[in-house]
Amino acid sequence: MMNLLISLLVFALIFGGALAGMAVRPLLSEHHLHSDSKDVVKLTAGLIGTLTALVLGLLIASAKTTFDQKTNRVRQMTATVILLDDLITQYGPEATSVRKLLRQSIPPMADRIWHEQANPTGKPARFESSVEAWAFYDELERLSPNNDTQRSLQSRAIAAFTEGAQMRLQLFTQAGSSIPTPFLVIMVFWLSAIFVSATLFARANMVVTISLFVCALSFAGAIFLVLELDDPFTGLMGISSSILRSALLPLNS
Repeated sequence: MMNLLISLLVFALIFGGALAGMAVRPLLSEHHLHSDSKDVVKLTAGLIGTLTALVLGLLIASAKTTFDQKTNRVRQMTATVILLDDLITQYGPEATSVRKLLRQSIPPMADRIWHEQANPTGKPARFESSVEAWAFYDELERLSPNNDTQRSLQSRAIAAFTEGAQMRLQLFTQAGSSIPTPFLVIMVFWLSAIFVSATLFARANMVVTISLFVCALSFAGAIFLVLELDDPFTGLMGISSSILRSALLPLNS
């Protein structure tokens, strides 16, 4: 919802620039409408448009990188959880209680991850492991291998747990927006300036107004997509927590 509100505000500011240019135009004197003045305005608008295109491209690339990184983190964590369960299964029936604790630790972990990533401030106070995760790790450490195969499986399971914990910490440190607010503010200012210059010397009519409306709406849509990509745990393109929650089938016993 916040991303949509920001996009609507961006649309209002950009299209408001076009309306401001239409309002100022009748107030201009004849020497303001000279061809030299128009050329200078067109030149500056072109330069600002170039800068805007560069910054918008940078924002899209940054948001896409953030989206891909966090999506891959979740997929890697899910794969690690499945591998961990498989290793414990191979250990033998004496590790059934450990497998149960693994399943009990997943929902709290998913809740914490999605809550941290949805935090609007992007600044969680401090990292805290869940009680279920610690209980699982303690039981995993307390297993008493009877042969080399079980010792190898326990060692690999501990390594997989450590790898998953590192991915969990990486997601924690990546919480919040990766797009600097000044970038967004300056770009919206540039877009507004371009729309002001576009209507400063053009006679207002229905075709011009509709064209500018569609253009402003398109830019606002682009900003909306950037914000959605930068926040992949919420919104229309949010990563579903069911990917992680349903990684393991429930135990029959």
